[in-house]
Amino acid sequence: MWAIVAKALLAGSMIAAISELGRRLPATAAIVASLPLVSVLGMIFLWQARPDAENMAVHSAATFWYVLPSLPMFLLIPLLLRNGVHFWLSLALGCALTVALYLVMMHFGPRLGLRL
Repeated sequence: MWAIVAKALLAGSMIAAISELGRRLPATAAIVASLPLVSVLGMIFLWQARPDAENMAVHSAATFWYVLPSLPMFLLIPLLLRNGVHFWLSLALGCALTVALYLVMMHFGPRLGLRL
């Protein structure tokens, strides 16, 4: 139980730190946010729970393939914002695009031989 609480506090602290940094230095916060800190921590916690090289290899490769559908969101949101679309609608449309692309990846990935 305490391990889950510690993991949640760590993740929450990272988000809070990025948010605070973003108020002063948006580009620096973007660099920190783009670091795969959550993925690396997730892999560490997964390895501690199940030290299996093949499982970790599948997890790591699947993480790579699932990052790709999320990237267009980071192009769509600024495009919408710069064209006068309200923040919340821009965010919702970016998230909807990501979900749609995840579904496409889940459908076609295995057909292309990807282990997802």
